[in-house]
Amino acid sequence: MNILIWGIGRTTENIVDEIKENIIGFIETKKTRDSFREKKLYNPVEIPDNYDAILIANQYGKEIYDYCYDLRIRMDKFCFLHPIPQNIDIKKNLSLAKKILSPKWYENVCAEFGQLEKDWVAEDAMLYSKMNTYPTMQILKEYNMPIYTDKVANAGSINSYFWQDLWAARKIYEKSPLMHYDIGSRIDGFIAHLLTFRNNVNLIDIRPLNRKVDGLEFTCADATNLNTFADNSIESLSALCSLEHFGLGRYGDEIDPDACYKCFNAIRHKVKKEGNIYLSVPVGMEHIEFNAHRVFFASTIVDNFPGFDLVEYSCTHNGYIEYNVDIHKYDNDDSLGGTRFGLFHFMKR
Repeated sequence: MNILIWGIGRTTENIVDEIKENIIGFIETKKTRDSFREKKLYNPVEIPDNYDAILIANQYGKEIYDYCYDLRIRMDKFCFLHPIPQNIDIKKNLSLAKKILSPKWYENVCAEFGQLEKDWVAEDAMLYSKMNTYPTMQILKEYNMPIYTDKVANAGSINSYFWQDLWAARKIYEKSPLMHYDIGSRIDGFIAHLLTFRNNVNLIDIRPLNRKVDGLEFTCADATNLNTFADNSIESLSALCSLEHFGLGRYGDEIDPDACYKCFNAIRHKVKKEGNIYLSVPVGMEHIEFNAHRVFFASTIVDNFPGFDLVEYSCTHNGYIEYNVDIHKYDNDDSLGGTRFGLFHFMKR
């Protein structure tokens, strides 16, 4: 069977290796790129004819059904992983799922539709009740919350954000600066990483932060000029997947096509001699995907830091990291989505 998968999110990442049949491509309702996992990515109006089933691998089955109904896209070969309120043939849906999916994922889909051939959660509950000796931990029906999906999911998601945060955090740990500054990186991601081994991080962001966190200083400021800091004063600074957004209005900032370049200039002046900078931005064929982000030639980033040595340029994409990449390797990559991150480590001469 030739299978198309509708969706390129977490569910697809978890399930793609559990497909028994041949995957010929993926579908995205609002197409953001040309390929996914080295297969062609289609928008709904360009779906090819040579498929035997389309697996709806996300939680938006209701919306996809209505969308296809309005566009008169045939749905007789659709296979939904989750129930939808519209009237579909559940028996046919599960029969198709059984042909496509590995046994453990097929069982999960049956559970979602309340059509279990073997309810392993119920069996586990019986075994637990026989073994349990704790009065306060008895299984009571009114508190039950059966979850089937975690048994077949992966241990976690290793994506581009995982690698960029790990890459930069390891470098900062190794250098151990007296104070580390960051511009706009995720507080519930990279900043949390740093605070596990540092108590001196200063986060700079144009958006307010209304909570205090031990070890974290917060500077609410416009990073396009960094006027609150003296020239040649910063020993260590990072900006992970933040600068490409500057001036696009996405985060409530003023529209300014020069904003990210102004920030590059400000960073150059504020970092001291032998200071280190760790940057991450989308790289590829240079273009803008308004109002999400910019994608840069890697050489553009290097050219914007004269007076600095490029210590390392690496890339992360599709769950993997490449170390010490040639800066022109992806100059012709025009795929959409901005998911290939260039990781730049500079040191000021």
